[in-house]
Order: sequence, then structure tokens, then C-alpha cells
Amino acid sequence: MVSFRDSFIASEQNCVEFAGIVETTPFPRRGEKEGREGEEIGRKMRSGIIVSAAALAFFSIFLTLNPDIGPPRSSSTGAAAAAGTTFGGRARDVLHGAELLHLNGTTGPESLAFDAEGRGPYTGVADGRILRWGGAARGWEDFATVSPYWNRERCDLKGEVMGDEEVCGRPLGLQFHEATGDLYVADAYFGLLVVGEGGGAATQLAVETDGEPFRFTNHLDIDQVNHTIYFTDSSSRFSRRQFAMLVASGDNSGRLMSYDPKTKEVKVLLKGLKFANGVALSRDRSFILVTESSGCRVTRLWLKGPNAGKTDVFAHLPGYPDNVKRNSAGEFWVALHGRKGPLSVVLQYDSWLKRAILKLPLNFQRLHKMFMSKRSQAMAIKLSEDGEVLDVLEDREGKSLRFISEVDEFNGDLWVGSVIMPYAGLYKL
Repeated sequence: MVSFRDSFIASEQNCVEFAGIVETTPFPRRGEKEGREGEEIGRKMRSGIIVSAAALAFFSIFLTLNPDIGPPRSSSTGAAAAAGTTFGGRARDVLHGAELLHLNGTTGPESLAFDAEGRGPYTGVADGRILRWGGAARGWEDFATVSPYWNRERCDLKGEVMGDEEVCGRPLGLQFHEATGDLYVADAYFGLLVVGEGGGAATQLAVETDGEPFRFTNHLDIDQVNHTIYFTDSSSRFSRRQFAMLVASGDNSGRLMSYDPKTKEVKVLLKGLKFANGVALSRDRSFILVTESSGCRVTRLWLKGPNAGKTDVFAHLPGYPDNVKRNSAGEFWVALHGRKGPLSVVLQYDSWLKRAILKLPLNFQRLHKMFMSKRSQAMAIKLSEDGEVLDVLEDREGKSLRFISEVDEFNGDLWVGSVIMPYAGLYKL
């Protein structure tokens, strides 16, 4: 088996850290010295303005010529072949054979969960609802809503990828508590919630800790023995709607937290995470994994044993990881949302350019397109309990699956979610 640390030593160049970005104020304050220093400041300002103007012009043309996210284009033979080289040829291009379970009038089945009786999957979608798959004959059925303000007319997406999320909610992470049958939900705007067995309106459990509100609650997992809920807040500064700024700024204010259902206490377990995203507890409950999307890595926090309280890098990845999910064998499936696009790398070196791009009047689809690699593909990576690569499944040309957010292995099948696409995928192993 191939170690991630060996396999991806070169891939870190494709997902460069943003920690070194130095922000400069657009209009530096003048001191008392007016001579050469003032002229130098003026020169830099003029250069920055020229660069920004050029960037605006260039990317206006770029966006005009490049449509929104839509049906995938076939990649060249060379590009498709190159996709398999990251893992030394081990990756299998098979996910294009997945069955697509289309949603009706909505999009973005981000996370997937099955209840104790095997019903499901359940998934949260972009209009604030939680749906349940009732089989081919019944399709997707309403199960719950996360917002007390939800109503069908206001929350209808009307063809958009992102609707009125701040009002309607955006349920992202889902997980069932096996003993109670309750469904716990991480919603980007309404924090940590729970839905009873019968569905309906969710009950809000937590929206802040130590006086600091959650800004972007994202994913969760549950310790089925001691009932602790582990969940992420992707950023303490940016909301989900500001995801582009979150990535481009190099923000590292993400947190991993725990919630005790008995005491209602929220604890911060980890700070300083770069776009904290997916969460998965190990089978023996000795450690927990959290994906850092901007950092292109999976971080491990030890909960028990001689390393308790310590962290290490569990896996380096060749792109942006979304959720991580453990299967019944104790292995982990990581969904790779996409590879880093050229613009993401350029922005870290030029703060003027970064500000110019982020001020453009862009919708969600165009912002997403700018930060992602041009090739829309799906990649699901299975890791052992030690972080070794066990399997890599792809849809290299994005024929069926693209921009995947979660891979859930259940009863021998892979159920695949996406935060953007209007369907979930079912691939039979």
C-alpha cells in the first residue's frame, strides 16, 4: 500500500498554503517623510491600480467566454490519462457508471445518512429541506426543515444554486443517533440542530460557544457510545456565502467542536483550521479526523492513548477535500470536491489582484468556476485506519458525477453527494 505522505509530496505544490499571504492596505497612510518614500508608495499604488484594472478586464472577458457550471465537456485523451497518474496508475475510472437519483426542483445533496432501520439515504438540500429517498417508485420525499421561517414559496430556488439560505437554512452535515433515532444536523446558518424520528421542524441546540457565534457550521459525526456530537465551524470570520473570500484570504479560523447532549456544553477541541469541513470518528473512538479544504489535507486529533490531545496530518490530498465518512470496516472515504484551479494559486501572491477579483459582481457558479480546476471530475479516495491509500475511484471526465461532497458506503453500495449538482449518485461496488 502507498503512503499518502509519499504519494502526495509533489501534490502539495498544487495546493499551496495561504498562510504566507501578506495583506497590504489599498491606501497606505502617509508619514511625515514625503520624499523618495512617498514617491515609492505612489508608484506601488499606481502599479496596483493598473494590475487590478487589467485583472478586472481580463476576468470580465474570461467570464463572458466561460459559461456557468453545466453539462461537462469531454476532456482530451491526454488529460484523462493524466488524471490517473496522481496515484501511480492505481486510480480506477469507474464512477461514470453511477446511477443518478435526480432531485425535483432543488439541488445540492451535500451529506447522506441512513437511519437505524436502513431507510434512506436522507440528505439536506439547497432550499433548506431534508429529504428521504423512498426508492425508485417514490423518489425523494420531504422529511424535515431546519428553519422556523421556512415556506415553500420564499425558499424555492427558482433555478439558482444558492437561494435565501440565511432565512431558509442550508443543512450540510447529517448523522443519526442510533439509540434515539434522532437525526442531528449541521446547518451553515442555524448551527447544530436535531430532528425527531418522525421528521418535521428541527430543534436548535447550539449556535455559539464562549460568546462567539458559529459562522459556517458544516459537518458532524456522533460517538454512538458516549453520545458526543463532533462538528465543525468552517470559519469564525466568513459565512458559507463568502466561501470565495474564505479560500482566497487564507483564513485559518476554522474550529472542531464537541457537543454534550446531556449538559448542553460546547467545547472547542481544535482551532486554527483552514476551512474545517468533514468529520469522522475512528471505529475504536481513539481519534477523530477533520478535513481542511483550503489546506488540502486531513488532520487527525487523538482523543485517547499516549497521544491524546495531539494532532498530526493523516493525509495530504491533491485537491480540495469535502466530507470524510467511515465505513463499517473502519476505513474512511474522502470526497474530493475538485482540484485547485490556476487562479487560486495566483491569488495568494497578489493581494491587489485578490481584492479586484473578489469585488467582481459574480454569482455562486462563476466564483466556484474561478477557484476550481477547469476539468470537472469526481474523485473518491478510500483510506485505511492508518491513512494508507486503499482505493481511488474517479469519474475523470465528469460524465456522471462532479464536484462530489460525500461518499457513504452502505450495504455494499457507494452513495455519493454533491453540494452543487441536482442529484445524488449510487455506485454499486
